[in-house]
Amino acid sequence: MTESQPTPPSDPNGFGAPLPPAPPIAPIAPAAPAPATQQASGAVTQPPAPAVPGQSAPASPPPPAAARPASQPQAAASAPPAPPVLDDGSYGGLRTPRGTSALALDGTWHQISPRYVTSQVVQNAVFVLLVVAAMLIAVFAFDQTWVWFPGGAVILVTLLTLAILPRQAKAIGYMLRADDIVFRRGILWQRMVAVPYGRLQLVDITHGPLDRAFGVAQLKMVTAAATTGVQIPGLTQPAAEALRDVLIEVAETRRTGL
Repeated sequence: MTESQPTPPSDPNGFGAPLPPAPPIAPIAPAAPAPATQQASGAVTQPPAPAVPGQSAPASPPPPAAARPASQPQAAASAPPAPPVLDDGSYGGLRTPRGTSALALDGTWHQISPRYVTSQVVQNAVFVLLVVAAMLIAVFAFDQTWVWFPGGAVILVTLLTLAILPRQAKAIGYMLRADDIVFRRGILWQRMVAVPYGRLQLVDITHGPLDRAFGVAQLKMVTAAATTGVQIPGLTQPAAEALRDVLIEVAETRRTGL
């Protein structure tokens, strides 16, 4: 029995010659990165990374958020304009204590009218006359001589008060500021009160018969706290009405937050 010889493999190309080896593949140099660009908003944009063979392209980064404009600071509230009538017929200079202990504020002080002193002198003179008449009736009609002592003390205190009244009147003043109204009075014993506009509940004007005769009035400001109520005496009637209108308008603005 003869052995069968193995059949050689057939040439797939059909030419009977072996295939030449494939040439080597040159490596691909990575592309140089593109320079970063700057947008008009100031944000720097990086170029996309070059694609590498055999790898999936990286996801593109999200676009930068638009730059938000810087918030503008709110304008500070300014002091309400003071009507010119507030200074008509008033004292020309505020009397303040001398020395470094004096309380000072930045702003314009408005003062009261000199007719306030005249009105107070007339009212106190009428009061002294009534006290003297009561003393004379008690002594001569009822033989009550002891009334000379209390009556004399009352008259003496009243006369001393009238003597220093002009100096006290020149030390009374008020100032309109951005958030409150400041009232001051006194030389030896100073009092300075700041009333916020937003706390004002009532602005009242009062004047008696003699006050109307001399053309002066008293403006009263009422707040929620009884200790911060302020009375400004000796205002002229036009000044009192103008100041009342300004305070009411500013108080409504502060309460509504406008």
